[in-house]
Amino acid sequence: MASNFIDYVKIYCRSGKGGAGSMHFHRAKYLPKGGPDGGDGGRGGSIILHGNRNLWTLLHLKYQKHIMATDGGRGGESRSSGKDGEDRIIEVPCGTVAYDGDTGEWLCEVKEHDERIVLLRGGKGGLGNWNFRTATNQAPRYAQPGEPCQERNVILQLKVLADVGLVGFPNAGKSTLLSVVSAAKPEIADYPFTTLTPQLGIVKYRDERSFCMADIPGIIEGASEGKGLGLRFLRHIERNAVLLFLVPAATPDIVGEYNILLSELEKYNPELLTKARILAVSKCDLPPYNEEGEILPIPSAKEISDQIGIPVVHIASYTGMGLDELKDMIWTELNKEQNQVIEISHAPIEINQIERDEPQAQDDEDEEGTIYLNEVEEEWDLTKYKGIGWDE
Repeated sequence: MASNFIDYVKIYCRSGKGGAGSMHFHRAKYLPKGGPDGGDGGRGGSIILHGNRNLWTLLHLKYQKHIMATDGGRGGESRSSGKDGEDRIIEVPCGTVAYDGDTGEWLCEVKEHDERIVLLRGGKGGLGNWNFRTATNQAPRYAQPGEPCQERNVILQLKVLADVGLVGFPNAGKSTLLSVVSAAKPEIADYPFTTLTPQLGIVKYRDERSFCMADIPGIIEGASEGKGLGLRFLRHIERNAVLLFLVPAATPDIVGEYNILLSELEKYNPELLTKARILAVSKCDLPPYNEEGEILPIPSAKEISDQIGIPVVHIASYTGMGLDELKDMIWTELNKEQNQVIEISHAPIEINQIERDEPQAQDDEDEEGTIYLNEVEEEWDLTKYKGIGWDE
């Protein structure tokens, strides 16, 4: 399933051009001067984004690189209009953001189910000569051409919709926490970057209430500059109302590690610092040890909270320690008025930064004897190729 999670695609889109209007004159046996009756051209098809809550990935667009609507038909005689072009509807999951594929400019975002956004509008059909008749120009011999089509490269990025986002270094216990408090089954192992794709889970709360929690791959220092997997998946916590930071209890400097994570989020998008934050000191059932093997005390929640200014809770996912208190903290933050509306401003993206360099077609130094058919040189001496079948 991890390989099927696609949250980034680049496609080429083209709307349909409008049909040309008709320049036609009515002809009948008993009506020699019937006058103009050219019809209008049809409207070109549009490219439309449609939100679909039944989709959770952009996998269906991975191998569909060209999406083109049909052109409008030409106008006909007897004031008959041309056929409208067919629209192309692109089904996308809720939370999809569209960018210009060449400049990185933000275009639109689809946030709700059944929401329709016209990405590229089809060209209008041209008017036939029937529309240009006047008392002084009773036989216009011209008609309008249809409007041209629109085309552009489009980047679609999925930013998952969740109430709580888990933020932490690799092996901080994010996947274990998600698997304990929800029915999600993320991969859990004792090596870094076991989570390669975002995972969503529904956390049950008291009185049949619930909230959605998202686990993203671990962040390392320098993730905002493209190191590790952080840059690719940091977009998935932009919509979260609450950010839950996880730092293992065995970390020598809990506050310092929290500040590193906070700095990476600020470098990626400064608006993330305006969201509500909670720090959970994870793996408290595995306390730190010194070089002599003695158990070291874990700083208290109040001591850490006084330094960073946010709520702090100690948890242990395997034993269930502190999980109820953590849920209470999250629910309290989610119901605060300032956290109800999740609005983010999408900054333009750096095309060269998010796209991998394409492999070069040839090496810097060509092998000796390589022949290129598009080279402009003097006439080739084919005698040296005799004996390999070319002279037969």
